[in-house]
Amino acid sequence: MGALKPWHVAVLVAVLILLFGAKRLPDAARGLGRSMRILKAETKGLAEDDVNGKAEAPSGRAPLEASPAKPAETEQSERVRDAN
Repeated sequence: MGALKPWHVAVLVAVLILLFGAKRLPDAARGLGRSMRILKAETKGLAEDDVNGKAEAPSGRAPLEASPAKPAETEQSERVRDAN
């Protein structure tokens, strides 16, 4: 029980042809194949990143780097420049 028999496949194909038509099925299969290829490439890339230890943070953001404090004159001139 639960095994897929040849007549199950035949009924499924017949229903798909009735629902979508014979012209749209090849385009749908082609699109599904492209999507599966992209998904496979992306998961392979993620697995390689994990192995290499280059996995990014879950949010996808890089940590902030410490920067030296700016003098007040520089900050004020930047504000004036941004306002124009």
